Amino acid sequence: MGNDIRPVHVIGGGLAGSEASWQLAQAGVPVVLHEMRPVVRTDAHQTEDLGELVCSNSLRSDDHEYNAVGLCHQEMRQCNSLVIASADTAKVPAGAALAVDRHDFSGHITKALTDHPLVTIEREEITGLPPEEWDSVIVATGPLSSPALTKAILDVSGEEQLAFFDAIAPIVHRDSIDMSQAWFQSRYDKGEGSDYINCAMDKEQYEAFIQALLDGEKTEFKEWEKDTPYFEGCLPIEVMAERGIETLRYGPMKPVGLTNPHAPEKRPYAVVQLRQDNKLGTLWNLVGFQTKLKYGAQAEVFRTIPGLENAEFARLGGIHRNTFLNSPRLLDNELRLKADPRLRFAGQITGVEGYVESASIGLLAGRMAAAERLGQDFTPPPATTALGALLNHITGGAEADTFQPMNVNFGLFPPPQPPAGKRKIKGRDRKLAMTERAKQDLADWMSQS
Repeated sequence: MGNDIRPVHVIGGGLAGSEASWQLAQAGVPVVLHEMRPVVRTDAHQTEDLGELVCSNSLRSDDHEYNAVGLCHQEMRQCNSLVIASADTAKVPAGAALAVDRHDFSGHITKALTDHPLVTIEREEITGLPPEEWDSVIVATGPLSSPALTKAILDVSGEEQLAFFDAIAPIVHRDSIDMSQAWFQSRYDKGEGSDYINCAMDKEQYEAFIQALLDGEKTEFKEWEKDTPYFEGCLPIEVMAERGIETLRYGPMKPVGLTNPHAPEKRPYAVVQLRQDNKLGTLWNLVGFQTKLKYGAQAEVFRTIPGLENAEFARLGGIHRNTFLNSPRLLDNELRLKADPRLRFAGQITGVEGYVESASIGLLAGRMAAAERLGQDFTPPPATTALGALLNHITGGAEADTFQPMNVNFGLFPPPQPPAGKRKIKGRDRKLAMTERAKQDLADWMSQS
């Protein structure tokens, strides 16, 4: 490799593994990135690209003043994140969100790592604990970890496996959407104001749709899967429907902030939104429509949505079982397995949930491993930052007995100090106070790193 520093081995070429590899290489540390695709395929991936997105094409809000996810984006940009740079390059319209063309996004990540002189990519499955001569390893195998590797890790940790189900939303061809019924608009005209395609329902159509969701044939779980819970942030739409007839109207189908130009005098009772999924604008995904309905039932039920009667699906929804560790119990404050400290973990397997969160833990794991390899001390980012708040949560801030996957949110941050004479800061002012504090604290941390 033209470098006398021993390589760090990264297992898994998803968002976390790709980001960790990039951070290591940029620090001057050689990397061997092990990715099992296409030698071994998964139920969710469709390509062999690094950093492939298997669920939504959105990295969620890009608002760095009032949203914790947007703040995390901004912090990662400051830290030279490959994932966020690739997202910015592959961006497609999505209101206030950062959504991407999937192909361009993963292609950018793949090319950056393939072209880097300090990165070697090995296409192979790691089927057990890494060999002893690999003295620094980042396991970033994500929610679709190889069962053999997962079992080996859990055996050495002495911990029971934790798992949950995650669901994928369907994608529709744009030219099959009936725009005489649908229209372009973002809620409250955010972003470009027309970043979503909207399909309105009246009360009768909505209630019939809910009933069809409840009646539709669904994927049956194996006996050993039946006690596996769902992650609350990515519930199948029919599971939400089971919670009450109004649940979807207060969730992904809420009608607020939208006016149907085909019937401006009539407020929609519910609205299905579709978000652009590629730069060409030829593919659009149904927002919040993760599902475990069988393929035939999906096509039948979703074609009852006004404007989607003749919808052609580029991909139907699906469901897969995700795996994560009880990180507060198993990992130290530098993401190392307490039972075998040469193994460091990153991404969704650590119990963070979401693309951005997974990549951010990959970023930190890469920097930690680089510092260790270079004989340097690593100071974690302050818990007042998005990166630090996530790290703190999974390495001890959460209760080990009730640990579940978590998105970044302001509830993970220490409360802001109110100004003199005030008892507390509320609402948007509170969020702004936390993001402003985070930006300053991140800048201080980076200047000292």
